Amino acid sequence: MYLQEPVNLAIPLAKHLGELIMERGEIPGRESVREIMETFGITGTCAGKRLEVYESRDLVALVFQSGEHLVADIISSTGNLVDALEVVAYHDRKLEAFVVEVAPINDVEYGGNVGIEPMIVDEKSLELKSAPVLGHFEEDDGGVSLVIDGKTYEKWKGTGNLHTCPVCSGELVWRGKEAFCRECGYGVRVVRL
Repeated sequence: MYLQEPVNLAIPLAKHLGELIMERGEIPGRESVREIMETFGITGTCAGKRLEVYESRDLVALVFQSGEHLVADIISSTGNLVDALEVVAYHDRKLEAFVVEVAPINDVEYGGNVGIEPMIVDEKSLELKSAPVLGHFEEDDGGVSLVIDGKTYEKWKGTGNLHTCPVCSGELVWRGKEAFCRECGYGVRVVRL
């Protein structure tokens, strides 16, 4: 898995948090977050009562948790906030749903546009009610791509937004089951799992 920029951690983290919510019907706790981060190869370096710090060579994640709210601020290890992102998971009682979203920490300085649709999970049925395009990033000879499964692709296709980049909202150009964004440079690759 490719993890050099905040978006490379934010998208798979949001995906895993949403999957745990659909499985368990609650916001994942500290242990679950720790397990997800370790799966990604990111180690915890500091743990407090409500804050945990995770670090890799290129990224730092500050995870705050309080009851039915979880916030993960992901920044470059250089401290640059231009591309910093926040993954937020919470129980929205008005919507009667759990929500997991990815947003820029600093709207003024953010270098792009976040095109990631929030995960909205019905609190009773635990079914996904939105069509977020979430996966993980891999690097190959063609560059860095967001890798998604066929089920995610089919849901995304149903929205009619296949030509909108899920990372930055730019324009995607498709060749078979692979696409390339003209604005952010990331690819999107569909794999059957």
